[in-house]
Amino acid sequence: MGRISISCLFPASWHFSLSPVVLPRFLLPSFRQLLLLGLLTGVMGLLYLLLVTGKGQYSWLREDRHIHTHLGRVPDMEATDTNNPNLNYGLVVDCGSSGSRVFVYTWPRHNGNPHELLDIKQMRDKHRKPVVMKIKPGISEYASTPDKASDYISPLLSFAAQHIPKNKHQETPLYILCTAGMRVLPESQQEALLEDLRTDIPVNFNFLFSDSHVEVISGKQEGVYAWIGINFVLGRFNHVEDEHEAVVEVQVPGSDQQETLVRKRTAGVLDMGGVSTQIAYEVPKTVSFASPQQEEIAKNLLAEFNLGCDAHRTEHVYRVYVSTFLGFGGNAARQRYEENLISTTQIQNKLLGQHQGEIADSPILDPCLPADLQDEVGPQEQRVHLRGTGDFDRCRLLLQPFLNRTNDTSTSLNGVYQPPINFTNSQFYGFSEFYYCTEDVLRMGGDYNSTKYSNAAKSYCATQWKTLKERFDRGLYASHADQHRLKYQCFKSAWMYEVLHSGFVFPAAYENLRTALLVYDKEVQWTLGAILYRTRFLPLRDIPQESLKGSHSHWHRSFSFMNNHYLFLACFLVVVLSILLYLLRLRRIHKRSTLLRGASASVQWLEEGLGSPDLPVTL
Repeated sequence: MGRISISCLFPASWHFSLSPVVLPRFLLPSFRQLLLLGLLTGVMGLLYLLLVTGKGQYSWLREDRHIHTHLGRVPDMEATDTNNPNLNYGLVVDCGSSGSRVFVYTWPRHNGNPHELLDIKQMRDKHRKPVVMKIKPGISEYASTPDKASDYISPLLSFAAQHIPKNKHQETPLYILCTAGMRVLPESQQEALLEDLRTDIPVNFNFLFSDSHVEVISGKQEGVYAWIGINFVLGRFNHVEDEHEAVVEVQVPGSDQQETLVRKRTAGVLDMGGVSTQIAYEVPKTVSFASPQQEEIAKNLLAEFNLGCDAHRTEHVYRVYVSTFLGFGGNAARQRYEENLISTTQIQNKLLGQHQGEIADSPILDPCLPADLQDEVGPQEQRVHLRGTGDFDRCRLLLQPFLNRTNDTSTSLNGVYQPPINFTNSQFYGFSEFYYCTEDVLRMGGDYNSTKYSNAAKSYCATQWKTLKERFDRGLYASHADQHRLKYQCFKSAWMYEVLHSGFVFPAAYENLRTALLVYDKEVQWTLGAILYRTRFLPLRDIPQESLKGSHSHWHRSFSFMNNHYLFLACFLVVVLSILLYLLRLRRIHKRSTLLRGASASVQWLEEGLGSPDLPVTL
């Protein structure tokens, strides 16, 4: 009596029984209440597991999303599909001082989401090699014959035209951007060369080309383009939330209310060539200036720009500091050092009546050369003989005056203004000499550690030149290292260290500098940043046609991250709910059938057991 019994053949034979002897009736909820309570508990538990603790399936989802995001940054190494009608093309000609190069870029049709940039990549031929061509000399060599400028450029454009489908030529933008070689020419000669290009190129080629597409860019523009290109390849302009990526709080430039937003932290760039050194990094906070003069100087070093296609959106507005230091490259610094050494030696010899350094038997001791290395510097009439002592710390001290630092804490090399860097939340990549100095012979390229680096440099400098040559002959150094690298590695190691820590004032304990030659196995040119910036408005033509896609792009992006685990959970919940509803339906059917059977039995019992008495009928 009072026993509840449930039996079901689907999905297996289940039996469940409760007795009021074991459990009092007032503690026994109805079966429907049990189902609802169980279902609610299960759903709440799963939601807590997925959304609150971050464990279980959702943690796999986030980790999977991080992996896909990382892989998405790796440049596409496959050959470009020129048969794809939705593929767009663009050309950038880099007219440098020693030669000119043409780079061909491609990108698929924009997805219509104004929050995202074009997905620009370097075009690759059928052999998967980048479509690049270089010619020599530089265009500045034609300063006296400007009418030959277009003939000089034509081989590059013909090369590019062969790789781009002919039906795409008229919609392929072409940019011809000239750098250092042209900047040193008088403005009249620059304009003559540019005018010849503006006039003749549209006659011979059908690319999308206008007068504004050819110009001499400043060092500041070149630095900004390099910064854009590197951060684009690193995926720092993709502002999709990712817990694995560092973020920074940014006060948006040009906003009257100083709007603040949180987005991915960008990477700063350090680049040391043979002649110059350059630094570029984002300045996330509004800068205050000590004087109007300093503010005027800073305006020439700070670039504020919007990479997005919509000028009213602020998510891609950046404030970047860029400064180039001529004469602070590795080779130029060595030349300045030697010139100073020659003049100092001559003055001392005249004052003291000596002949120090004039012959090999009485050399000048140079702590910036490897131990016992014999060298000669200066022109023939001022020849000075040197012998290395390999003293890294002494070399560093001798190089500090060549930084031209001032006592002003807001300046760096050569007394140039430098906004403060948040070293606790920043990241930098060091290219060219920063990489060669750490990797070619020291074999320490990658994550930079000042202590390990200085110890390795000390050891190298103190090693006998004879021993270094033996190691070189045995192939113990990088394949592209030569004897020039061996000879001046000690000097350049000390110069790089001083530029970084005394010039740019990076703390010795700074851990977020990575020296590199490539980014994701790809040499990143400033031309990538140039075409990304100059084509930033092209998505506007796709946004009206793709407005629906744009408005739902976030949903599509989120859905694309769903994996099998997440789908399995959803299916599991549906199956459990279906089973519970099926059980509830069976119970109702069972209850109804029981009532019907009970009613039928009662009628039969009345008919068979008692019957109805015969009633008299009166007629």
